[in-house]
Amino acid sequence: MSLFITFEGVEGSGKTTQMEMLKEHLEWKGFQVVSTREPGGTELGEKIRAMLLNIEGQTITHWSELLLYAVCRAQLVNEVIKPALLDKKIVLCDRFADSTVVYQGYVRGLSLEAVTSLNKWVTEGISPAVTFIIDCPPEIGLKRALARIDTRPGGNKEDRFERENIEFHKKIRDGYVRLAKQEADRIKIINGDRDIPVIHKEICGIIETIMN
Repeated sequence: MSLFITFEGVEGSGKTTQMEMLKEHLEWKGFQVVSTREPGGTELGEKIRAMLLNIEGQTITHWSELLLYAVCRAQLVNEVIKPALLDKKIVLCDRFADSTVVYQGYVRGLSLEAVTSLNKWVTEGISPAVTFIIDCPPEIGLKRALARIDTRPGGNKEDRFERENIEFHKKIRDGYVRLAKQEADRIKIINGDRDIPVIHKEICGIIETIMN
């Protein structure tokens, strides 16, 4: 079965954990599942990820940031997502084009027309069947994210966005809520301020409905 599912949310929302749990659940049910992430997911994408998230003492313009994400996404679609979908597999992606609309469009203030147009080109028209926004208060998510970074081995902090002030993270949450209202059929807001198994059960229930 071919199905494209993405996970979005503020930093530290728990989306990665929920994606991993869904992957295990779907594989247990006998489906072939490919999981990937943005930025990253390919050899080129992982190099771009390091450039985007590990910048120390360097300034990157908002337009440069947008274009680097676009390059990463184009590579991921071509190398991973499109081939897997053509092979009738389920694809799970930790962030996708919606992140760019929110972070670079709504929050950074770049032209939404330019952002959406660029996304359309680099995704080759591929769009998720369902997107889960794991929603939680930015203060809680940021606290989780910073705690995770402090325990990450090898000094690979990936903390450029976590360094932003709390107002930045509140704008991200607001951006996701705004996006969900515009695309309510595709985007499902999940309350992430609950026990992990409870969230997982809700997500599985939504997926069961879509697949049946």
